[in-house]
Amino acid sequence: MTDNQILQGLGLIAVLAVGSQLLASRLRIPALIVLLPVGFTAGALTDIVNPDELLGNAFSPMVSLAVAVILYEAGLGLDISRLHGHMHRVVARLIWIGVLITWGATVLLAVPLLGMSTSSAVMLGVILVVSGPTVVGPLLHFVRPTERLQRILIWEGSLIDPVGGILGALVFHAVVASGSSDLRGKIGQFAASSAVGLIGGAVGAAVLWFLLGRLHLGEVLGTTAQLAAAVGVAALCDAIRDDTGLIAAIVMGMALANLPGVSLPARRPFLETLVSLIIGLLFISISATVTPASLRHVVLPTIGLVAALVLVVRPLVALLSTVRTDLPRGERAFIGWMAPRGIVAASTASTFSATLVADHVGGAEKILPATFLVIVATVTLYGLSAHPVARRLGALRPARARPLLVGGDPWAIDLGGALRSAGLDVLMWAGREEQRDLIRGAGLSLAPGELLAAATGEGAELEGITGVLLLTEEDDFNALASETLRGTVDGFVHRLGPPGLSHGVVAPYTSGDTLFGSGLSRPELARRYEDGARIVSRPAADGIPDGHALLFLVRPDGRLDPVTGTRTPQPGAGDTAILLGPARTRTAGRVRAD
Repeated sequence: MTDNQILQGLGLIAVLAVGSQLLASRLRIPALIVLLPVGFTAGALTDIVNPDELLGNAFSPMVSLAVAVILYEAGLGLDISRLHGHMHRVVARLIWIGVLITWGATVLLAVPLLGMSTSSAVMLGVILVVSGPTVVGPLLHFVRPTERLQRILIWEGSLIDPVGGILGALVFHAVVASGSSDLRGKIGQFAASSAVGLIGGAVGAAVLWFLLGRLHLGEVLGTTAQLAAAVGVAALCDAIRDDTGLIAAIVMGMALANLPGVSLPARRPFLETLVSLIIGLLFISISATVTPASLRHVVLPTIGLVAALVLVVRPLVALLSTVRTDLPRGERAFIGWMAPRGIVAASTASTFSATLVADHVGGAEKILPATFLVIVATVTLYGLSAHPVARRLGALRPARARPLLVGGDPWAIDLGGALRSAGLDVLMWAGREEQRDLIRGAGLSLAPGELLAAATGEGAELEGITGVLLLTEEDDFNALASETLRGTVDGFVHRLGPPGLSHGVVAPYTSGDTLFGSGLSRPELARRYEDGARIVSRPAADGIPDGHALLFLVRPDGRLDPVTGTRTPQPGAGDTAILLGPARTRTAGRVRAD
């Protein structure tokens, strides 16, 4: 290819990757549903979207390193402390039971359905055991199942990818060697590959622990150090032994997520942006290598294979993995309805199939198109059906808002009671013990003492919290906490406005919308409350009485819509209004409303 064709091809791949993700976000569907057909179409209609021609022999190593970055970022979210109760047992079973049953069933089905040789069917089976955070994570974010389900499925997807990658490499070498290795030798190879990955991951984690925990690198240098370490260690491990970089990457991420003395933010904008771009580029590139001619004779057989995997194999794996655990029936059933295939399956198939075809292994030419169809079918099926299935099974998170109110002044506790009376699951946090006693006395749920410290100090996500209201009497604390917590909550973070633009050391210089607008700053709200104003809730359809100020609207579906300095929500049918009543002043020995 000429230089101009290479530039055009690379540019078009990038545009298609980002454009597909933008379109998917507008349609509110998982991005892979758009990426795969777009890449396939681009490969079929153009000659320049061809990664094998664009990158040559560098394509496969670049795919491996890109997947390692994805798995490293996924490993950063695997905090072992969040796996409690029976979740450890379920995740471990999903890995080993899932691998054995899915692999065996795929081999048994692929030989008669796809007309493959046993060697090709074994290769296809080990490719299809993986799931992966690149597909499970976005689907779960879209579906919003219960927190326990989300943790279990994210852990399964993140851990099964390196296992599948290693098994794929071992099976590939065994097939190429025409089965000359005995069982003991294969087990030894697996152990050696695992050891290389584990040692590499431990070394990389130790280096990053020193850099991040002892040298206290800033956000930019800290992020680039993580990226360099993940890519460098994965490349070294892969050079020593194929696909061991996947294990090293996930081990590094998990280690940093669990080691003391390493402070990582809950949100990592650069890494998250990079991973999103990598996913788009990889899916466009790999799906472009699948030709229409290669799909001609595998579509119907692969549909039969997908039906068996979805309707029989995965439910059986979920049943065996959750037996004698405390998971309710609905959550067990949802685990049986969530096993999409993702980028590791695609990259493994793309890496190994060409060599097997060149070695004239029977049916090897069907591995990549069959894998492509399984990915398309499972992502589409689960992406479109997961939410209604989770709703039917009762496996969704409660739709109603769960705000966290930070502050223990009497008016803040009054506000918590009003929101609770409107049907919200209110959680409060206060620093002083006397304030905490008042919160308990009001019958409101009190957050653990370490909750806010963990979120602000260690970057932990506030799981289950749909919004944070910072209501303390310290304006600088409210400002700093709003900056820190923004991005750790799946919802809004708002603070009370200071009394003036120049008040405080930090507050005047922090961004973010303030609650209630300039007319209700922190001291003004406290003054009105001291003068007898009270917070009440009433149907918004009744209107807002004179002298009352609108603070929040609670929507019929349980969403909390606050009044801020830049936005006043408009009441609708069925809304509940949270109002600040008029203050009362004493004149001539009697109480008079303002």
